[in-house]
Amino acid sequence: DSSGWGGVISQLNEDGYRTIAAANPLRSVATDAAALDSLIKSIPGDVVLVGHSYGGMVITEAADSNDNVKALVYVAAFIPDVGETAFSLSTMFPGSTLGDALQPVALPNGDADLYIVPEKFHDQFAADVASDLTSLMAATQRPVTQAALSEATTVATWKTLPSFTIYGTGDLNIPVEVQVFMANRAGAVKAIEIEGGSHALMISHPDEVSDLIENAATH
Repeated sequence: DSSGWGGVISQLNEDGYRTIAAANPLRSVATDAAALDSLIKSIPGDVVLVGHSYGGMVITEAADSNDNVKALVYVAAFIPDVGETAFSLSTMFPGSTLGDALQPVALPNGDADLYIVPEKFHDQFAADVASDLTSLMAATQRPVTQAALSEATTVATWKTLPSFTIYGTGDLNIPVEVQVFMANRAGAVKAIEIEGGSHALMISHPDEVSDLIENAATH
């Protein structure tokens, strides 16, 4: 959930930046982006959008039609082109073991919420984070719907906005080969590779993540 940004927020606030960790509904790309769009429109001044994982799909979509968005920062996140989904990107190259770690919970509308099995959470999601913290993260995780991960984006705002990305070589959700491909395709202004970094970089490497965000803010 959005509390995972705590370490990054503390550093950004200390350096004088106003931060908002938006609560991502994780229901669908279109509706999640619409919710973020409303929040962006309520903020005076320039905005740097930062997305983690599936959140990369959301910020890419939400940046469209918001002139105050000046840069996009992808933290172990998808950088989608038009028509791509989180599922299609994560399986573009081998290495993701997320599918075997998911526990679906059926929803009344025929969709399913996807949780990471608690016993697999540490190794799958945050292997470079202390196990006592990952136990708490596993218990408080917010599920994403299967439909959201299967929904394609309609815009690729990184084609007109400067993009920045940071990812780990130990990410088991989005393989490093996928990350390198997306960063190169997007022509990222700066791409940082964290040796051994897990999918939870904002928790395990908050200094590197906050430095990249500040880099984007001053670009």
